[in-house]
Amino acid sequence: MPADESSAASGTDRSRAGAGISRALTPPLLAGPLPAGPAPFAGLALRSRPATGSRRPPAPRGGRGAGTPPRPGRRAGVRQTYERARRAWDRPLTAYYLILGAGLLITVLGLVMVYSASMIKALELSRPSTYFFRKQFIAAVIGAGLMMLASRMPLKLHRALAYPLLAGTVFLMVLVQVPGIGMSVNGNQNWIYLGGPFQLQPSEFGKLALILWGADLLARKQDKRLLAQWKHMLVPLVPVAFMLLGLIMLGGDMGTAIILTAILFGLLWLAGAPTRLFAGVLGFAVLIGFLLIKTSPNRMSRLSCIGASEPGPGDSCWQAVHGIYALASGGWFGSGLGASVEKWGQLPEPHTDFIFAITGEELGLAGTLSVLALFAALGYAGIRVAGRTEDPFVRYAAGGVTTWITAQAVINIGAVLGLLPIAGVPLPLFSYGGSALLPTMFAVGLMIAFAREDPAARAALAMRRPGVRWKTMRRRVMKRPSGER
Repeated sequence: MPADESSAASGTDRSRAGAGISRALTPPLLAGPLPAGPAPFAGLALRSRPATGSRRPPAPRGGRGAGTPPRPGRRAGVRQTYERARRAWDRPLTAYYLILGAGLLITVLGLVMVYSASMIKALELSRPSTYFFRKQFIAAVIGAGLMMLASRMPLKLHRALAYPLLAGTVFLMVLVQVPGIGMSVNGNQNWIYLGGPFQLQPSEFGKLALILWGADLLARKQDKRLLAQWKHMLVPLVPVAFMLLGLIMLGGDMGTAIILTAILFGLLWLAGAPTRLFAGVLGFAVLIGFLLIKTSPNRMSRLSCIGASEPGPGDSCWQAVHGIYALASGGWFGSGLGASVEKWGQLPEPHTDFIFAITGEELGLAGTLSVLALFAALGYAGIRVAGRTEDPFVRYAAGGVTTWITAQAVINIGAVLGLLPIAGVPLPLFSYGGSALLPTMFAVGLMIAFAREDPAARAALAMRRPGVRWKTMRRRVMKRPSGER
């Protein structure tokens, strides 16, 4: 037989065998001819045979395909969150937004707490319940203008204002000691009467004056490479600071003197003072402070009230103990805004030195931790500005302002918590007092100006001009489909 005929016969035999096998495997229901019309089992036939003719590989357990990447573990998620947070902190405008946001939030929250804490005190003095709040609000409005002005002023103008500000502050601090001009408040001769309900405390402006003048002085000496000699580092910075301290101590205000000393040490530390020189100045200041405390029965009684849990003989620790009572009664979320009990005559100075205690009583631990977080953010931003700049004036001034606000907040909160003696200093940007609020808000504006002077921050702010944003929005609007609203 020829080859083609043999291959055709074998193909015919194979087809017949395949047809027989299919008939044997076909169920009886499907063996007959199909009726006319749409096939009733077409869907079954399509589902029973894949269109590609090959079996799909079984999916792995868990319902995920073979090519799907595995889910990241918990450690990877934490690592990604950390990386995002680190990138956010490293952005050029982080310090700018932290200073602006934290400063404004502390001031606004302080206005709310001043109103809540001072209502009963105002009624005791036969004044309207909003008496202290209105004065603080006026000071906050003026301070906001000063903050905006300071944030827009060039650095050369800030340095030019250093010497006039120092001279004017010294002159006012001398006038405080003149009889008939100076006033005594709570035993301290540190006030000047301005007429009506307004008074001025020049020593609060002395902090800002020392920072600007000291920063300008140290920057000039660093440019001339004179800070390597200890006499140029100390003179005339330390004598001028001691002059301010002497004028403050003539009025008996040791709390403000402690803050001014902290600012002096901060400037010396930033200037790179040797350890021996720094320790010598610190030891001399501690010796003077010990003598001033030892010779004053009032200061000794305040020192003995650290950690007190009872008012003591003659109620000498009344204020410190009731501050702890206020914090303890607040709980986790406080008794509610305006629902304080200690401000009804139990806690002296509820809207000034001990406003943090009223905050803890009305807003609880959550409120006090929020205040602490805002001060921590402000301090971190100040350290970041001082550490990243190459301008020596910016470094010294930013470090001085950060030292001022941080040290004063620590001393005030430490006294309320019973960890430090009561120094009589207000909580920065938070407590009642226009004389303290105005220079502090100016200092915050100074920090904002320093944050804006960073080259990366300046470039980032230039990219956010209103004109650029408006053009971008117009492009996005023009790209929308016609039927979309």
